[in-house]
Amino acid sequence: MKFGTKIKTSLYTEWRPYYLDYTGLKRMLKDRMFDGGWSEKDEEQFTTFLESELDKIHDFQRDKTSELARRIKDAEKDVERFVASDHDQSHDSHRLETSGEVEAHAKQYVHDGGSDDDLSDDEGDSFDELEDHFHGLEEEVANLVADVHDLALYTKLNITGFMKILKKHDKQTGRSLKATFAQEYLEKRPFYKYNWDALIVKLSKLYDLVRTRGNPVRGDSSAGGNQSAFVRQTTKYWVHPDNLVPLKLAILRNLPVLVFNSEKEFESRDSAITSIYFDNEDLELYLGRLEKTEGAEAIRLRWYGDVDNKTIFVERKTHREDWTGEKSVKARFPIKEHLVNAFLRGEYTVDEEFQQLVAKGKKTQAEVDSMIQLANEVQYAILTRKLKPVMRSFYNRTAFQLPGDARVRISLDTELSLIREDNWDGRIRAGDNWRRTDIGIDHPFEQVQSDDKELFKYGVLEVKLQTQFGQQPPKWVTDLVQSHLVEAVPKFSKFIHGCATLFPNRVDLVPFWLPQMDTDILKPDTGYLTVIERPGTSSATPSRSPTEHQSSSPTSTPDNASVAYLEPVSEGEDDDGMNMPAKDEDKRTGLSSDDVKAAVAFREKMLEERREEDKRQGKVPVADASDSGEPSYAHSPTRKGLDSPSTKPLSINPLAPSSTFDETLRTRLHDERVARERAGDRPNDQDEETNGLDEELPPTDDRILSRDWSAPVGKKIAIPVRIEPKVYFAAERTFLKWMNTAVFIGTIATTLLNFIPADDPRGLISAAFFTFAALLSIAYSVGIFVYRSYGLRERHAESLYYDKYGPTILCFVLFLALATNIGLRASEML
Repeated sequence: MKFGTKIKTSLYTEWRPYYLDYTGLKRMLKDRMFDGGWSEKDEEQFTTFLESELDKIHDFQRDKTSELARRIKDAEKDVERFVASDHDQSHDSHRLETSGEVEAHAKQYVHDGGSDDDLSDDEGDSFDELEDHFHGLEEEVANLVADVHDLALYTKLNITGFMKILKKHDKQTGRSLKATFAQEYLEKRPFYKYNWDALIVKLSKLYDLVRTRGNPVRGDSSAGGNQSAFVRQTTKYWVHPDNLVPLKLAILRNLPVLVFNSEKEFESRDSAITSIYFDNEDLELYLGRLEKTEGAEAIRLRWYGDVDNKTIFVERKTHREDWTGEKSVKARFPIKEHLVNAFLRGEYTVDEEFQQLVAKGKKTQAEVDSMIQLANEVQYAILTRKLKPVMRSFYNRTAFQLPGDARVRISLDTELSLIREDNWDGRIRAGDNWRRTDIGIDHPFEQVQSDDKELFKYGVLEVKLQTQFGQQPPKWVTDLVQSHLVEAVPKFSKFIHGCATLFPNRVDLVPFWLPQMDTDILKPDTGYLTVIERPGTSSATPSRSPTEHQSSSPTSTPDNASVAYLEPVSEGEDDDGMNMPAKDEDKRTGLSSDDVKAAVAFREKMLEERREEDKRQGKVPVADASDSGEPSYAHSPTRKGLDSPSTKPLSINPLAPSSTFDETLRTRLHDERVARERAGDRPNDQDEETNGLDEELPPTDDRILSRDWSAPVGKKIAIPVRIEPKVYFAAERTFLKWMNTAVFIGTIATTLLNFIPADDPRGLISAAFFTFAALLSIAYSVGIFVYRSYGLRERHAESLYYDKYGPTILCFVLFLALATNIGLRASEML
């Protein structure tokens, strides 16, 4: 679909005048080119038009975000007022009971048998009134969520429109305006760089207040529980940039945004997290983490917020194999920023400072002993293994969690940047300091050379669950991770990805996801997860997702479309006869029967004229099932379902394999495409750039399973190999079985040698054959055992673990020895 049509069908109807006039700009460009070429005056007028559109969009987004912030604040005040009013009523009722006024009041109305009922009715009315208020607030919050979603989509559509019209201008006129306009105009009004996190944090707080009726869950907001040592089951996903805002809005409906300091106004720097990873020149820690060896460590220094934070956390992550019965653990301890260099050089230990925590009563002796042991082990590893800072990771994290409850924690990391910190290759970066001082948290770090940084293009979603044995995760979490918003990437690691991309000359093994980075992960919305719903719309028809780039507005049609009014249909009703006039139309309109007849005749005349006009324009009618016999047209934008009566909703069998769903979805998409092409809805502009926004549906061969991924030239894809102790035992048992067989054969050979006469050549030949078979069996079994043991130690998945030659050769040699022995004895008897 062409972008000009896409922006018309995707816009939110109430904001229509504030979108980019893409059609007007395109028409201006086309008309001026056909009128005799593109002059300097045309260029100036076109630039002025673009600038006026930019001012309009920038001002609208600024005013709308301010309005949303004000509405959120007003809703918070309403919640506080309702809760305070309910609390005052409860307090007055309690004071009335304790002061004895209830008894005196009851004595005055002792003959009024309905007084008690009246009191309970008042209390019930008060509760119902409070609930009505909160239901109204729930609708307001739903509208706010939809507005934030649509405003983010508004921003995406408009910046894409600017880029496309500028590209079209440069291509058709031969003048270079795109770079100049982006630098001189867009950078001065960077509406497309708006950070939605502040609005989302406020919206999350409001959503939580309304959901809990003004009594949000209280607890420790420091990530829930003990941070010194914790174990979690973590799954990781990639998120396309177009899905970031919808994903956050979908999560906050179930979990609030975790705010570490709720008394402080949220700032973008509050979500920044920076880590410095250590390794040596052999990248020993990288290889250990990549190959998932038992006990593989990752050591890093981490701080939160800006670089002026004086508290640095030293963290160590240790990988444990499943067969050990232990879980991978992350442990950490704090250290002052000015002491980091001395600690890394071994000139400073934390023993004395940590012992003061016990004296102050902040930590127990057992906790301090554990922290001191961790600090000593980390310091020893850094000094003995010659670990140095090699890489920095920076990202903005939005965490969703109930305070004090770590059972479900979801974090979304955006603007992930990986930067070199080493002093290798003859370039000084960090020098003798433990981190670079020329950069802070100023993403995208334009002062850093391009080959020293890797800007990750996706968001990283981590779902951390703590569930009891056999307990299933919440259903909304399952729906979320199975939706179109995320792409599963098991065992993704920022440290591994950074080393693989920043040190191409030092790395031979790369992670499995690296060759797939060029594959677009944006998927069509299958309707599996409803992201945004406005109050008043049917829950059965979810709002369009950003992958379709549709607005959540219930009415979204082009300007030039003439859409007949259609009566809304309740769920389960038929669409037949919806265009028929009402039988009691005279009563509904308040007109006389003659006036109604005249109006009906006029309407039928207009419909007939419209049909004639459509026939002259060559529009093909599509058969309709209505009693009126009025044809509809394939290109006419009508309510979903009326333009394709044969379309059925996509049914999914949850027990069917994924390939079945892929084939069903592919068939549906293909049928819809064929239907549109037959109806003449094929786009004419084939030179229009198509990347996500331009195509309404993916190609027919979408979601094809590919097995031909290959590593970059000179690299190998690392395949984690699970080596358990029983594998070593299995290799030893196989070796012992071979030795047992060799002993039996050797026993036969020794018996022949010792019990046959020395002048019996036939017996000596048979003994020689059996001796050769025994020695061959011993040599082969030893060689195979050594080879397999080496492969297990080196974690080679392609070693000779399946022996298809050895038993065959042994059987052949034994057969030859027996046949020789029998043949020689037979010839002697003959």
